[in-house]
Amino acid sequence: MAKKPTAADARIGLKLYDLRREAEMRKARNFVNFEFNPTTADEFLKVATDMGTQESAYLRQALSYWQMAASLVLRGTLHPATFVDTCGEGLFIYAKFKPLLKEIRAKFDPEFMSRIEQVVRQDKECRERVATIEKRIVEWKKAAEKAARDRAAA
Repeated sequence: MAKKPTAADARIGLKLYDLRREAEMRKARNFVNFEFNPTTADEFLKVATDMGTQESAYLRQALSYWQMAASLVLRGTLHPATFVDTCGEGLFIYAKFKPLLKEIRAKFDPEFMSRIEQVVRQDKECRERVATIEKRIVEWKKAAEKAARDRAAA
């Protein structure tokens, strides 16, 4: 692995960004990022294992994309710093599902999000970014719960 990111890393980062702009991928990302918010592994598995549904397809598409991107880092094709700089969404998804990982792996797929997790474990900057994202997720959940309570009280 190069000590510093290279122009080749930049090209790969830009290509990963470009691939995320494809119409179906945008739909998949929107679903996983904003619409799909399981609080238990069983809620996750209900969608993940419901083959033939659009939601299951979106989930599998987005997750496999980020596993692929993380694999580029693990194989030395993409510098971890470039991954952090250009693929924060993959770290967000990891942080989002991290509380469910152990149970999802036990019930469904022992390799679930393993490549992203491996990148995070190996790179200090990734770990710091995930920690920041986790704090934001907690804040967002609290704000959403308060908004729901306020609507119910009105």
